[in-house]
Amino acid sequence: MIDNDTVRLLRECDAGAAMGAGSITDVLGDVRSPSLRQLLTESRNDHDRISKEIRSQLHRYDDAGKRPGPVAETMSRMETRVKLAVGSGDQTVADLMTDGCNMGVKSLSRYLNQYRAADEGSRDTARRLIAMEARLAEELRAYL
Repeated sequence: MIDNDTVRLLRECDAGAAMGAGSITDVLGDVRSPSLRQLLTESRNDHDRISKEIRSQLHRYDDAGKRPGPVAETMSRMETRVKLAVGSGDQTVADLMTDGCNMGVKSLSRYLNQYRAADEGSRDTARRLIAMEARLAEELRAYL
């Protein structure tokens, strides 16, 4: 039971970290402010680092992890492109990224509660990813 919950939680963290990094990459070309670009680049690097940790943890269970669903990725990219076409600029980027962070916090918190039997290492990883998303959302407020 613990192994199942551990792997399931890590899979969701894997998908969440990949979705976060991908979303940041999708908007970086539309960022004008050097400070916002730096904030997002550092956050993407943080997402990449935690992704490597997650994949290492999953490797111990001989699990390949979970990528974000293609439909979710496509819909996210389409929504991003439409919103940026209508209102380009740093404020729009910050708004989009804040929404994404909030969705990440919400869904990862749900999985953390759902997979209560997961080992403490995977639960700590989920908590750190949630904290990263919450911190980014807070830092983005200056650009809204």
